[in-house]
Amino acid sequence: MKTIEVVAAVIRRGDCVFATQRGYGDFKDGWEFPGGKIEPGETPQQALVREIEEELGVEIAVGERIDIVEYDYPAFHLKMHCFRATIADGTIELREHEAAKWLGAAELDTVDWLPADRGLIDKIRSELKAAEN
Repeated sequence: MKTIEVVAAVIRRGDCVFATQRGYGDFKDGWEFPGGKIEPGETPQQALVREIEEELGVEIAVGERIDIVEYDYPAFHLKMHCFRATIADGTIELREHEAAKWLGAAELDTVDWLPADRGLIDKIRSELKAAEN
């Protein structure tokens, strides 16, 4: 099975994280943390900065890695490097997604996450709840 290596940004603003709804492809309408494929010669952090600029039109500051999620979809194996991030410059503009939301801990289950992204939800919910206190 082919492995696809991608990056995802868990962008925080206060006690919320940014979620996007896919506007294309096999997983259209599913919710995810924004990001994309790592190109040859890029570090995961470089790929994340490039992908977020391409998809959302903003510059991000990439923080520490949260996790590496591995998930077997029917047609490929996904290896997703997930990083904390904040918006460093710009205003979000949805260039590839249908919709987006800022979600607090209590709202994380209100969207239909893609299977690989679901693996992060409990960890992120714990972090957001800790930030609320």
